Amino acid sequence: MKIRYIRISTANQKISRQLKEQYKDEKLFIDICSGSIPFSKREQGKQILNLLDEVTYLSVEAIDRLGRNIIDILTTLEVFENAGITVKVENLGIESLINGKSNSAFKMIVSVLANVSEMERKNMLERQKQGIAIAKAKGTYKGRIRGSKESDKDFLSKYKNVVKHLNNKQSLRNTAKLCDVSLGTVQKVKALVS
Repeated sequence: MKIRYIRISTANQKISRQLKEQYKDEKLFIDICSGSIPFSKREQGKQILNLLDEVTYLSVEAIDRLGRNIIDILTTLEVFENAGITVKVENLGIESLINGKSNSAFKMIVSVLANVSEMERKNMLERQKQGIAIAKAKGTYKGRIRGSKESDKDFLSKYKNVVKHLNNKQSLRNTAKLCDVSLGTVQKVKALVS
C-alpha cells in the first residue's frame, strides 16, 4: 500500500500544497497537530505505525511534516526503514531506499533538514515570546488574565456552529474542518454537551 502523510498545525490551514503531487493509488493520512507532538502520539501517525506490514511507500511534502524534533524525525524514519518502507520527501525529490537499500544521501540531507526544522520551531517560539513582551510593554497585550477561567456556558456560546454540526452527527474531524477550529476545540465542545 502506498500512503501520503499530511500534517497541518491548525484546522484553518490548507492541505492543497501538500496534495499537489498526490497519486490516485495513495491512501491519505492527515493529522491536524503541532509538529512538536511525536509521530507515534499523533492519531494518524499511530494508524500508519499499525499498518507497517501493509505499507510499502510513504510520501510527505517536506521533512518538517514528520515533525519538528530531530530525534523524533530520525526515530520515525528508522522505524520505516526497518519495516522496508520507502519514504519520499517530495520537495527534495529523494527517497530513503533505493532498490531496497538505504540511501546515505537521503540520511545526510534529512538529518540536516530535521535539525533546521527543530531550529525553526525554537525561533518561532522565541519571536512569539518577544512579540508578547513588546505588546505587554505597550499595554496592548490581549492575552487571557492568568488564573482566569471561562465558564462552560461562555465557551459553548462561542462555538454554536460546532454544537450544531455535532448534533447533526458530523465526525469530530469533519466538524473541525467545517467550523475552521482545532480538533481539540471540537473535543472540548463534545465533552461539554454530552
